[in-house]
Amino acid sequence: MTIADISIGFIVMMGLLLIGFPVAIVMVAMGVIGGMLLYGPVLMQSMGPVLWGVQNENVLTAIPLFILLGELLLRSGIADRMYGTLALWLGRLPGGLLHTNIGCCALFAATSGSSVATAATVGTVALPSLNERNYSSSRALGSLAAGGTLGILIPPSVNLLVYGSLANVSVGQLFIAGIIPGILLTLSFMVLIALQHYWKPDDVSQPLKVSRTERIHALRHLIPPAVVFLIIMGSIYMGIATPTESAALAVVAALVFVWREGRLSLSFLDVCFRQTAKTTGMILLIIAAAFTLNVTLALGGITNAMSTWVEGLGLTAASLLFALMLFYLILGMFMDVLSMQVLTIPIAVPIVVAAGIDPIWFGIFVVLMSELGMITPPVGMNLYVVQGVRSDKGPFMDVIVGALPYAAIMLLFATMLIFWPEIVMWLPDSLAE
Repeated sequence: MTIADISIGFIVMMGLLLIGFPVAIVMVAMGVIGGMLLYGPVLMQSMGPVLWGVQNENVLTAIPLFILLGELLLRSGIADRMYGTLALWLGRLPGGLLHTNIGCCALFAATSGSSVATAATVGTVALPSLNERNYSSSRALGSLAAGGTLGILIPPSVNLLVYGSLANVSVGQLFIAGIIPGILLTLSFMVLIALQHYWKPDDVSQPLKVSRTERIHALRHLIPPAVVFLIIMGSIYMGIATPTESAALAVVAALVFVWREGRLSLSFLDVCFRQTAKTTGMILLIIAAAFTLNVTLALGGITNAMSTWVEGLGLTAASLLFALMLFYLILGMFMDVLSMQVLTIPIAVPIVVAAGIDPIWFGIFVVLMSELGMITPPVGMNLYVVQGVRSDKGPFMDVIVGALPYAAIMLLFATMLIFWPEIVMWLPDSLAE
């Protein structure tokens, strides 16, 4: 299969997706129909065992567990009290409650692993307080949309799980590699908020002053997410549990916290389990469809053809990454995160590995660029989520304008990772020694 054939196939796929066909159907159609036309019955002999193996892969078992974990914390009211506590501590910084938005998103991301769930949860809790105190709509909404993107970088992350499965790399290493970039990106967002405040302060009403004793007492509401995060990362860090086992331990801990809150009931669990099943079904369907397409790609030698073509261009590793940055930036404007990952990772990873780039580092880079797609119009999912939870239903442009400065920060941060890959690799390399 030639580069021209690959280009035509990619254009057809993008066309079908832009028309509105579901991504799973497009990938299955391209994989099965295209494969049968090119290779005949041999395709079906290869595809069955691959699909069976995908559905029985242990690492993918962690996906429903992490989704359930987020549902338990979301619906138990723990997120509401988490926001109130952070507001007492971060609301005093330049920019006020906008820092609380970012801090709460980062903390909730460390337990839910979902960008959309993070944006929706924190947005629902935060917007009434922000509106009551007259914060700028664009800044408030932009901070929530951008803060939500931390959900797929700060571990545990469903998207890092998907990358680990598709790229065949250690999910535990990916989780550890995401900690420092996640913290630094969170701090970068907060610096941006402070600079915006000094440039043009919001005329907001000040919150009531609370004594230090009350603020310290409120810290007890941060115990549940902190414990859950320590269980997940500590068990992986110490080598006593796999990502799937750590997710199961975290779910048990979350159930204990829900019980202590007095919210544990059959109806509560029914809602959490049903939503988990819906989300998991969607994710695993797309992953199965991606592997269907990957069988056709592997039989056609597309990965080798692309690697040879890229090597022929004579690009340096940095030039290749900047080209991929532009590619993901454009792709993220039209596709959701999961679709971007399952379509590109099987082809991109062998190319970057051949260029001498560590696949663990590239996983963080891909997830970061996928995050960017969550806040870039016209198909930035977090933009629509935040617009959907606002009560005044103002213009959608408010969300876009508010999110654009954060998109610029993320591009600068991705550039920094290219020139200083140690930001990603220092922690996993240190633990490996």
